[in-house]
Parts: sequence; C-alpha cells; structure tokens
Amino acid sequence: MLARICGVDEAGRGPLCGPVLAAAVILDPARPIAGLADSKKLSEKTRDRLALEIREKSLAWCIAEASVAEIDQLNILHATMLAMRRAVEGLALLPQEILIDGNRVPPGLAAPARAIVKGDALEPAISAASILAKTGRDAILREMDQRYPQYGFAAHKGYPTAAHLDALKLHGATPEHRRSFGPVAAILAQAALF
Repeated sequence: MLARICGVDEAGRGPLCGPVLAAAVILDPARPIAGLADSKKLSEKTRDRLALEIREKSLAWCIAEASVAEIDQLNILHATMLAMRRAVEGLALLPQEILIDGNRVPPGLAAPARAIVKGDALEPAISAASILAKTGRDAILREMDQRYPQYGFAAHKGYPTAAHLDALKLHGATPEHRRSFGPVAAILAQAALF
C-alpha cells in the first residue's frame, strides 16, 4: 500500500488582518491532479478551479485557522503552527507522513513530519494544501470586504499596501485587524493621542 502523505501549508502570515489559515491534504495517487503548483504562482481563476478538484479527488483534506485573537495572544508564528496542527487533526484519515512547507514542524503532530523549504513548489501534496489555504483565506477576505467596504480587503487581501494603510489611518482598525502587528499598533497608538 502506498503511504498516505499529507501536505501542509498556510496562508495569511503577512497580512494585517484576518485569521491565518492552514490546509492539510492527502492526495489520492490513483486520481492525479494536473497543474498543482505553489498557489502564489497561479492565477486566481486557476487556483479556484484546482481547489474544487482537490476537494473532490483527495483522500482527505481539512482547512483550519487561528483567529486574530490567537495571533495577537500567541504571535503569528505560534498561531500558524496551531492552525497547521488543527488542519492535520481535522483530517478524516490519519497520515503516515506529514510534509510541512517551510522550515519548522508544528509540535504535537500524530505522525512523523518534516519541513521542506519551498515545499509548495516541490511536493504536490503541499502545493494542494497551499491552494486550499489561499482560496479559503481569499474567501474570508471577500466576506470581510462586504462588512467593511471602505478598507478594500477584496483587492489587497489584508496585506499592508499603501491603500490599506491609508484606509487604516482614515477609518481606524476593525475588530479583524491584528493589534500586535506594527502598522496597526502604530495607528492605534496615534489615535489614542487624540
């Protein structure tokens, strides 16, 4: 029997708002998916198409998150590790090996794991996880854009672009903003002076 290899990746470490998401995917060797790659190298349309195919053809998949409150409490690295562990724990099948994108393995995983730098470009299961994490987080940011249209979340996805920083200065922070992140903390401190 072929080993059940689980790929894990995250989306949303750098943005100033919203949760950090992680996905875990066990691909089915009998149902290969063409075109898997690092989600950042794919168009939005291609990512969306592949995400549907990954959900349909994988042996198991799970998307999990760490909230803004957890990010602010733990820091972004530990919150990312927590989201990754939750994604693995949420799988319907127990993996035999876990491949993590990056240079750290979350503690407390239930199977042998190793980190692979640039794994999202090297390992199909990690590529699949990167696509699910990215499309999942983009969907959350589009929903946030509906609630807070003045911030432009659908366009910049929460990253610290000039437009996002200008909106923060003009409108202040939403409950979705990460107060522990420098640009948000600076704007909140500035607002407290007036």
